[in-house]
Amino acid sequence: MQNDIALIGLAVMGQNLVLNMANHGFSVGVYNRTTATTDDFVGGLGDQPEGVVADGTPDRINGYHSLEELVGSLKSPRKVMLMVKAGPAVDKIIEDLIPLLDEDDIIIDGGNTLFGDTNRRTKEVADAGRLFIGTGVSGGEEGALKGPSIMPGGSPEAWPHVKEILQTISAKVGPNGDIPCCEWVGEAGAGHYVKMVHNGIEYGDMQLICEAYFILKQALGLSNDELYRVFKEWNEGELESYLIEITRDIFTVKDPETGEHLVDQILDTARQKGTGKWMGQHALDLGVPTTLITEAVYARCLSAQKDARVRAAEVLSGPELSFDGDRQQFIDDVRQALYASKLCSYAQGYVQLNAAAEEFGWKLNNGEIAMLWRGGCIIRSTFLEDIKNAFEKNPELENLLLDDFFRSAIDKAQPSWRRVVSTAVNLGLPIPGFSAALSYYDGYRQARLPANLLQAQRDYFGAHTYQRIDKPREETFHTDWIRQRNLED
Repeated sequence: MQNDIALIGLAVMGQNLVLNMANHGFSVGVYNRTTATTDDFVGGLGDQPEGVVADGTPDRINGYHSLEELVGSLKSPRKVMLMVKAGPAVDKIIEDLIPLLDEDDIIIDGGNTLFGDTNRRTKEVADAGRLFIGTGVSGGEEGALKGPSIMPGGSPEAWPHVKEILQTISAKVGPNGDIPCCEWVGEAGAGHYVKMVHNGIEYGDMQLICEAYFILKQALGLSNDELYRVFKEWNEGELESYLIEITRDIFTVKDPETGEHLVDQILDTARQKGTGKWMGQHALDLGVPTTLITEAVYARCLSAQKDARVRAAEVLSGPELSFDGDRQQFIDDVRQALYASKLCSYAQGYVQLNAAAEEFGWKLNNGEIAMLWRGGCIIRSTFLEDIKNAFEKNPELENLLLDDFFRSAIDKAQPSWRRVVSTAVNLGLPIPGFSAALSYYDGYRQARLPANLLQAQRDYFGAHTYQRIDKPREETFHTDWIRQRNLED
C-alpha cells in the first residue's frame, strides 16, 4: 500500500491534477480505461517541459491496468478521485469501485457534474457503506497543474481524510499567499452546485466583457491597439480580474497566417458545455430571477445561429451607427456600466445559492465561497474580497445590492450605466447582459410592480385567484370578471 490517492481519467485535467499532487509530495496511483494512455503518461514523465515536473515526481506516480490493482495500492482509508466525463460513465465506475473498497473508503468526483447527480450518488454510496465527495475544480488546465479553486461537498465524514491533499494542491491567496482556495462547502451536491454557480457567473462576466468590447468597437470604432490600452487601464482599477487581463492580452495577438489581429479572424459563434444552462434551468425551478446569466446563455445560442443572422442582416434594418458624444467620457461610462452589471451578476448568483441552500438544507458560508474563487479559477478578481467583507458584516445578507459598499458603487455608476444602455439601444447594438442587469436592478428596487395586473389577467381567464394588499397574504380571492364587467356596462 504505497499511494496516498488514486486518480481515474487521464485527459489533460486529470494528468495535470496528478502532476500537481505528485509535485507536492503525494504518491498517486493512476488508471485510465485505455491502458495505452496510462502507459504513455507514466512513461513520458521524464519528457515533460521544465517546471512541470518537480524533483522526485516521476517516482511518486504509479500506473495500473486494472481497478483491482489500483485500489490495492492505496493507503487506508482509500481515496479514489474520478476525472471522467460527467454522466453514465461516472455511475459505471462507482458501481465497479464499490465492491473493491472497504467501509468508509472515499470516492471523489472532480468532474463538471450536475449537482442533482451528486445528491443522488452521495446517498447511494453512503447506502453501500462508503463515503462520497463531489467537488468542483476550476481553473482549466493551468489551474489543475499550478493550483485550482476546489469546492468540495458530499459526505462530511470524508472531508478530514481528503482535506490535506485538496488544500495543499489548491491555489493560495492572502497577504502571505497561504490561504487555500479550498474549503468544505456543504453536504451532498453543495460543492458541485457552487461550481455550477461559479460557471454561471463566468458566463455572465464573459458576456458583459464582450458587450463592452462590442460597444467600444462599433460605436466608437476603437482599434485593437486602443482596446488593449482601455482594458489595460481597466485592469488596474476595480475591474482587475483574470478575465479582464486575458481580454487585454487577446488584443495584442497577431494571426501568423494573415498578419492581422487574431481576434478579428475568429468566427463569431460561441460554444458552451452546459453549466450555465443548468444554472438557468434550476433558477426557474427555484423561482429566482437569475436573468443576466440566463441571458448570457441565450446570447451564446443566438451567436450559434450564424447563417440565419447573416441572412437576416441582408433584409432587417436598424438605426445608423453614429456616435457624436464625448468619446473619453463614454469609454468611462462603459467601464462603470460593466462594473455595475457585474455587481448584479454576482448578486443574482448569491440569491440563487441562498435559495438552493434553503431548498436542500445546506448551510453555506457565502463569504468563504467568495474566497474559494479568489485564486486559481476563471472568475478570480480583487472584487471578490468585497463580497467576502459584505457577508462577514452581515452573514444573513439577502442580496449583495443591499450592502453599503455595493449600494454606494451602484449609485455612483448609475448615470453612466443608463447612458450606455440607452446609447446602445439608440444605436441598435445588442446588449442583453447590460440591459438585463439594469432591468433586474430597477425591478428589485421597486416596492410595487405591475404583477397586480398580471394576476388579474390570470384570474380572469383561469380563475387562478389573487391576493389583496389590504388582506392577510394567506387569503386568496377570485372575481367573476365578466359578470362584474357586464354590471358596470
